[in-house]
Amino acid sequence: MPEDDPALAAQEELALARLALADGNLPHAADHVAAALVRAPTLPEVHETLARVAAASGGDLELFPLGHHAFVGAVVARAHLLAATGHPAEGLDLLAAATGYAPGADWAGVPWVTAPDLPERLDPERTARILMQICAAVPDPVPRRLRDPLRPYLVLARNAVTAHPGHALLLGAASALARRLGEVALAVTWAARGVRAQPTKLGEVWLGYAYRSAGRTRDALAALGRAVTLDPDDLAVYADIAGTLADNGRLDEALDWIDRALAKDPTFDCAVHTAHRLRFQRDADVAHLVALADFVRDHPDDTHEHGDLAECCRSRPWLGQVTPAGGPVLDALRQALAAEGAARVAVRLDALEPPSAMRTATAAVPGLDVEVLAVADPDPREPRRATTCQLWRYEGTIAAPTVPSPSAEAAERIRQLAHPAWPHPPAAYDGAVGLATLELADLLGLLVHPPEPPVTALGRVLAGQDPSLWVRCVQVWTCLGLLHHRTDEPWAESTRRRVLVELVWGVEDWITEAALFALVTAAWVDPAVRSDVAAVVAERIADVAAVARERRVPIATSLAHLALATPDLDPATRDLARELIRGPADAPPRPGLFTRLRRLFAALLGRT
Repeated sequence: MPEDDPALAAQEELALARLALADGNLPHAADHVAAALVRAPTLPEVHETLARVAAASGGDLELFPLGHHAFVGAVVARAHLLAATGHPAEGLDLLAAATGYAPGADWAGVPWVTAPDLPERLDPERTARILMQICAAVPDPVPRRLRDPLRPYLVLARNAVTAHPGHALLLGAASALARRLGEVALAVTWAARGVRAQPTKLGEVWLGYAYRSAGRTRDALAALGRAVTLDPDDLAVYADIAGTLADNGRLDEALDWIDRALAKDPTFDCAVHTAHRLRFQRDADVAHLVALADFVRDHPDDTHEHGDLAECCRSRPWLGQVTPAGGPVLDALRQALAAEGAARVAVRLDALEPPSAMRTATAAVPGLDVEVLAVADPDPREPRRATTCQLWRYEGTIAAPTVPSPSAEAAERIRQLAHPAWPHPPAAYDGAVGLATLELADLLGLLVHPPEPPVTALGRVLAGQDPSLWVRCVQVWTCLGLLHHRTDEPWAESTRRRVLVELVWGVEDWITEAALFALVTAAWVDPAVRSDVAAVVAERIADVAAVARERRVPIATSLAHLALATPDLDPATRDLARELIRGPADAPPRPGLFTRLRRLFAALLGRT
């Protein structure tokens, strides 16, 4: 039996249920029916067998018990039995709970939910609360691919509005569901009817959201403004108005609304999140995002989850993703991969590229002909400062690791963790905790002996299109793992700080960037280390700028982006970082590295 055929899996469960029924083992039969419902919640045979179990037990609901760890199949079975015995409201409550647990399953795609006369047997306020529960459980808006399992609830809403055409709360809740499912015109109609029936703060908010989804910004702002008039103390509406204004380029007005909210309550989470997001949108100063991260850490009990920090960091260098590497040797690598071995690729380098770049290219394309014409001063093969943690040694222009390969366990752990993107630096720090128990030797080994990519969609895309990005992912997450090494040691004298700082000052390499990112991340999550990290970053950026006056520094732009992501960095270093990003006035245009990364993500997600 194919493992991915839910109907066949459900039939197997039903066969076992019938055998149990024949033996009089009702609990066993009920368990198999519940399992079949999870596999195929709308299969008629499942519901027929459920009815047989109910008849044999005299409608015993306790065959499908509820509890702290209730099985979702039992919850859904109990919902159907409740509806069949004249308690559809209680049944809908349980279906809504199942939808909250697994929104992609078609729990409600059964005749009794969409029956036109069902709402006549329900209290309209109860129906409204059920629709609101569904809305709270699903994304806003719901992606198209996930909408079909939720459409029975929209049919329920339509039938309920027909049965109770003047119930304001029901109309507003129905509007909220319709909007999430892409029925924007219907959402506007229902919300407007609800406000006409009974003007309330919540009704005006629902109407404002519907207008906003329809692109009617002026009407949306008017409705939200009326909501504030009806309830001046609901600061979440202030944040909604601010967000709407900002989305339409009216940033100063948006900030005025947020300041009004914060004047009433400086700790209100929605206002604080929106304020920091909009201020970052205005001036791109990372201090706003660091302050927001501090607020999130200090207020773990916010009213609900917020995405402002992740939204601001998304696709930004180092704040939300690995900075792609460039340079002639990687251009040659990508050319060779695109040619699929059709022609021999040779590259002549005017200057030495980072050792990780050289080894990645030659490992990915055996026989790649690389010739280095010159090694400029200051010599990039030498550490920028004396170090006891030198990972590369050179014979001429050929680099080789100085440390042994990591253990198989370490290689497997990094395969499971390494990824080119993260929501924000604190999330990246948390994500690397799985490397905390690795030995230092394993972590250092991973930096210069990256394992093969995993046999996953991500691994296939990176291996086939840009192996350099996989190597950089490994190095970044390994250095994040170093942040979790011996965390009982005080920061100033810790092994983790010493090793990361030595790597920052080692041979000019991608590892330099990864180590500096780890230090910057430490500053994000621990205010006590910020001044120390800012000093390290300032010194390293000053050194990069000095070397860049003598020769090209391949990692300069990436390090400059890291500087701009550093908490509490002094203004002069920030200005210097911006100069490094701009580059010399006569420099040729850089290739679209971030465009390339976006294409890689698109390939991973199956888009063109």
